[in-house]
Amino acid sequence: MCLAVPFQIVSMTGHMACCEARGVRRDVSLFLLGDQGIAVGDHVLVHVGYAIQTMTPADAHATWALFDEITAQLDRHEA
Repeated sequence: MCLAVPFQIVSMTGHMACCEARGVRRDVSLFLLGDQGIAVGDHVLVHVGYAIQTMTPADAHATWALFDEITAQLDRHEA
């Protein structure tokens, strides 16, 4: 199964960005997004080190809420 995770851009240099989600920072390539006018503070969906699309802050938070819900269900199932 493949999974993409929302991150927020903290800093950028060229086509590379330092992105953060829940205290975890990763270097992410922005190459696949081309010249979309991406800026620090924007949210991106990241898969295997590449930002594959931009997303709204609301969509990013909603995605994390779904991940939390799935994790909670798995935890209850394993108990």
